[in-house]
Amino acid sequence: MNVPIVSQASQKSPKKGALFDRSGSKTGTIEHGTPLAINLTMRLFLLLAFLASPLVQSQPCEQSNCVIDLQRVLSMAPSIDSDIAPGLDLADDAFEDEGLREVVFARAKKAFEAAWLAGKTRKTVYTVIDYELSSDKKRLFVIDMNTGKLLYNEYVSHGKNSGGKTVTRMSNVKESKTSNVGLMKTAETYYGKHGLSLKLDGLEPGFNDNARARYIVMHAANYSTDAYVRANGRTGRSWGCPAIDPAIAKEIIDKIKGGSLIFGHYPDNRWLGDSRFLN
Repeated sequence: MNVPIVSQASQKSPKKGALFDRSGSKTGTIEHGTPLAINLTMRLFLLLAFLASPLVQSQPCEQSNCVIDLQRVLSMAPSIDSDIAPGLDLADDAFEDEGLREVVFARAKKAFEAAWLAGKTRKTVYTVIDYELSSDKKRLFVIDMNTGKLLYNEYVSHGKNSGGKTVTRMSNVKESKTSNVGLMKTAETYYGKHGLSLKLDGLEPGFNDNARARYIVMHAANYSTDAYVRANGRTGRSWGCPAIDPAIAKEIIDKIKGGSLIFGHYPDNRWLGDSRFLN
């Protein structure tokens, strides 16, 4: 969905990016030429594929249900077939006003490009979690790297043994009840005790490749809400899962499921030095 432009983290690009609220209203600015034709073409293709599906043709449905199903199709993370990763021309400080630090986004872009070149994804939606920030900050950022839009900015929990308000430890060990660092890939969804949940596969051996075996999943939790943070000064803690506000959890999970990337940032020296996506 972007014109191929190669940029280095050290190079300054014109600041660009936008934050859209949950109603779809624009609350920020974006200053780049977005190939809208590609986006509209993809949405039209999804619409036609939906209307041509056997389910629609053979089973008449109530209008409200059809609308809901169509919304789910259109809400899925878009993909593009390109050898050049989108979003590399976004400035490192593109979302700094919303809390995504320059150094973190620079590393996130580097990891995204490396994973793209390795064929790990073709999804343009990218989730960045800055675990270096304390949990009273909205430290989860969901970005469409192709359009330059910041789609979501939310609270997210960390593991109970990773620290209190601030993360002090990351681990890849089973039963450790800690969060893990590095690049992961979203997989399938299921319904568990927390409702709709999203399974995650770690892409970095030694850092997060036990994520699935550890049942590290994205799910909803009442301890990741605005009200909880206001009352307690931080989110609650999970057993290592990135838990988010139930009011927006389903929408985010539906958006990022099925092969998009999640970048969990933490200044772990071993990871910073050894990650194959950063080096």
